[in-house]
Amino acid sequence: RGEEEAGPPLRPWDPDVSQRHTLNRLSCPGALQFHFLKSVSTYHILVLSHLSFCRDGRILAAGGKSNHLHLWCLEAKQLFRIIQMPTKVRAIRHLEFLPDSFDAGSNQVLGVLSQDGIMRFVNIQTCKLLFEIGSLDEGISSSVISPHGRYIASIMENGSLNIYSVQALTQEINKPPPPLVKVIEDLPKSKLNSGDLKMKVTTGRVQRPAKSRENRIQTRILKQDLAGSFENKENELSDGLNKKRLQILLKGYGEYPTKYRMFIWRSLLQLPENHTAFSSLEDKGVHVAFLNLQKKYPIKSRKLLRVLQRTLSALAHWSAIFSETPYLPLLAFPFVKLFQNNQLICFEVVATLIINWCQHWFEYFPNPPINILSMIENVLAFHDKELLQHFIDHDITSQLYAWPLLETIFSEVLTREEWLKLFDNVFSNHPSFLLMTVVAYNICSRAPLLNCSLKDDFEYFFHHRNNLDISVVIREVYHLMDTTPTDIHPSSMLHVVVALTKGQYPVFNQYPKFIVDYQTQERERIRNDELDYLRERQMVEDMQAEVDQQRVEDEAWYQKQELLRKAEETRRELLLQEEEKMVQQRQRLASVKRELKVKEMHLQDATRRRFLKLQQDQREMELRRLDDELERKVHMRDREIATTAKDLEMRHLELESQKRLYEKNLIRNQEAVAKEMREDADAFRRKVDLEEHMFHKLIETDQTQNQKTQKLIEEDLAKAEQACLNADWRIQALHKQRCDDLQRNECYHEVARLLRENRRKETEVLNAMMGEEAKKWEEAKEKDFHLKSEKKASALADASRKWFLEKEINDALEHAEHPYRKGEYP
Repeated sequence: RGEEEAGPPLRPWDPDVSQRHTLNRLSCPGALQFHFLKSVSTYHILVLSHLSFCRDGRILAAGGKSNHLHLWCLEAKQLFRIIQMPTKVRAIRHLEFLPDSFDAGSNQVLGVLSQDGIMRFVNIQTCKLLFEIGSLDEGISSSVISPHGRYIASIMENGSLNIYSVQALTQEINKPPPPLVKVIEDLPKSKLNSGDLKMKVTTGRVQRPAKSRENRIQTRILKQDLAGSFENKENELSDGLNKKRLQILLKGYGEYPTKYRMFIWRSLLQLPENHTAFSSLEDKGVHVAFLNLQKKYPIKSRKLLRVLQRTLSALAHWSAIFSETPYLPLLAFPFVKLFQNNQLICFEVVATLIINWCQHWFEYFPNPPINILSMIENVLAFHDKELLQHFIDHDITSQLYAWPLLETIFSEVLTREEWLKLFDNVFSNHPSFLLMTVVAYNICSRAPLLNCSLKDDFEYFFHHRNNLDISVVIREVYHLMDTTPTDIHPSSMLHVVVALTKGQYPVFNQYPKFIVDYQTQERERIRNDELDYLRERQMVEDMQAEVDQQRVEDEAWYQKQELLRKAEETRRELLLQEEEKMVQQRQRLASVKRELKVKEMHLQDATRRRFLKLQQDQREMELRRLDDELERKVHMRDREIATTAKDLEMRHLELESQKRLYEKNLIRNQEAVAKEMREDADAFRRKVDLEEHMFHKLIETDQTQNQKTQKLIEEDLAKAEQACLNADWRIQALHKQRCDDLQRNECYHEVARLLRENRRKETEVLNAMMGEEAKKWEEAKEKDFHLKSEKKASALADASRKWFLEKEINDALEHAEHPYRKGEYP
C-alpha cells in the first residue's frame, strides 16, 4: 500500500520487513491512487513503452525493451497470451493492429516494428509470422496503416516514403490452400517437348526476397487428354477462382467455408469496387426519403442504422425508383448487417442483386411484380397442382405466398446460418434460382400449408420462421431447376448474371418513370406544406417569446421597486445608528469635561494666590470655550432641524408616490371599464350576427315552424344565461371595488395615525384625494346612468326588431301554408 500525500513523492511500504521506500516524484500531479500490476513473470521485469488496441477495444497489446509481446483481454481483465518474437528482436518500437473488413473489429494481425527497422506482422491467435516489410539495409523509422487496412505507409531511415499494398502482401493468405498436385496441359504435337511437361509443385509460405526457402516436395509428371484440357472462359472468375469448381464444392459440402465466404461472394458477383463513383453517391448525403428511417425501423444499434441509412440513400441517388420502394430496407438489411464495416461492398452487392436477381420487379411499380409472381405460380402449378388449388380455394394469391419471401429475400423465415447457406447457392447459380427457391419453399412446406384454412394463418406462416430444413429446400430447388419445362422455366425470361461496370455504375431505368415522378412531386408538396407549418409554428413561438419577455420585464420592474424599498429601509437604519453614535460621543465628551473641571479646581486651589492673573485668563478662555460650545450646540440644533425637514420632505414624497399609486389604480379601473365596454361591443356584434341569422332564417321558409321556435327558445335561453353571467361578473367587480375601498380607508387611517405632526399636508392630500374620488364616483354614476339609458333604448330597439321579425316570420309561414288564398292578391 502507499501513503496519500499532496505533493511529496509516492512512498511504498514493504510489508515483509516493515520498511518504507521513497520513489522519485511521478509526472502525474493529478494522480490520487496507484495500483501494483500483477506479477507476469518472476524472472524478468516488465518494461512496457508501446501499447495498441484492436478496433473493438477487447484486446490490448503491449511491448517494450524485450522481445516479448503481452496480450491482455480487457473484458476478462487478465493477461491471456505472451508471444516471444525472434531472437533478432531486442526491443519493440511500435505496435499497430492491421484492420480487416470481415473481422467485425476483432483484429487478428498485429504489426510489430523492432529496433532492427523491420516490421513483422504476426497472427496473435496462431502465433505465426505472416509477412514482414523493411530490411537491415533499408530500415523503417515509423509506419502507419490506413483505416481500411489496404495500405501501409512507412518512412524509411534514409528519408524515403514507401507505400505497401496489404492485398499484395497477403494475397496468399485470403486464398484457399493450393493443391499438392496440379495437372499439366499438353501442348500441340508440333510444340510438344518432354521438358515442357515437367512442373515442380511446392507447398508452404509465399516466397519473399531475403527469406529462407521452404523444403520442396517430390515432383510428379502428369498427362491429360487435350480434349478436356481447356475450360470454358466464362467459368473463370476474378482472383483466380473457377465457377464450376466452386459449384462442385458447393454441391459437395452444401455451403462455402465461413472463412472464405465473403471472398467467394465478391468473386462470384465480380464487384468492380468503384470507389470514386460510390464516393460521389455518398457525398450527396442522406436522401430525404430516409431522413426518418429510425421511426419506421427502430434499430437498436446506432451504427447499423447509420450504415443502412447511407446505403439506402446511395441507392436512391443512383436511381430515383429506390426512394419510392417501400420494401427496399427489408431487402438491403441482411447485407447491411453482413457488410456493415465495408459500405462500398455492401452497396455493390445490393446493386448487383437488384440488377440480376430482381429483374422485372419494377415494371408494375408501385404494385408487386405480377409477371414474376406469374412465373412462380406457373412453376408451382406444374409441380404441385394440389397445393396451388388449395391456395385458390382459400383465396390465397401469389402476393401472399410468394411476394413476402421475395421482398425480404427469405430473411424473415430463415436464421443467419440458413440464410448464408441459401445465398451461397443463389449467387452461384442463374437468377432464376431465387424464384425456384420460393416454389421449393412452398412445396417443402405443403403439409402445414394444406392444414391452414385462414388467411391470417397463411400470413403468419410466410412472415415467421418455420421448422424446415434448408438443405432439403436447396435440393428441391436443384430438382426443380432440372425438371421444369423450358416454356415455363424462369431462366428463359431472365438474363444471366451481369456484373456492375467498372468506373461508373450502369443506369437503372427499368420502371414506369411517370409514377415515380408523380410520387416525387407529391412528396415535395407535402414537404413544402410541412415547411409552411413549421414557419407558422415558429411565428407563434416568437410571439410567445415576446409575451414571456414582457412578463420578465414586468417582473424585473417589480423587483427593482422592491430593491428600492429595501434600500430606503437600510438607509433609515444607518441614520438611526449614526444618531446613536452621536449620543454616545456626547456622553463621552461630558465625562471628559467633568474630569477637566475637577483638575481645574485642584489647580486653582493650589495656585490661587500666585497665579491670579493666569486664573483670570483661564476663565476668559473657559468663557470663550463655552461660547464655542453654545455655537456648536446651536449648529447641531440647526442640523437636526434640517434633518427633520428632510424627513418631512421624504414623507411628502412618499405621500406623492401613494397619490400616484392611487391614480394608477384609477387608471386600471378605467381599463377594466374599457374592457367591459369592449365586451359589450362584442355582445352587440354577436347580437347583430344573431339578428342577421334570424333574417336569413326568414328567407329560408322551407324549414318547419317547430325548428324555428326551438331555435328562438335556445337563443333566448342563451341570452338569459349570458345576462346572468354578466350580472355575476359585475357583482364580483363591485365586491372587489368595495374591498379595495375598505383597504384604502384602512391605509389612510394608518397614515393619519403615524404622521400627526404633518397633519396639515396630509389633510390637504387626503382632501384632494377624496375630492378626486368623489368626482370620479360622480362621473362613474353619470356614465352608469347613461349606460343604463342606452341599454334601455337598445332593449326597446331589440324588442321592436324582434317583434318585426316574428311578425314577418308568421306572415311567411301563413303564406307558405295557404299560398293561394282568394282575394289576397289583386
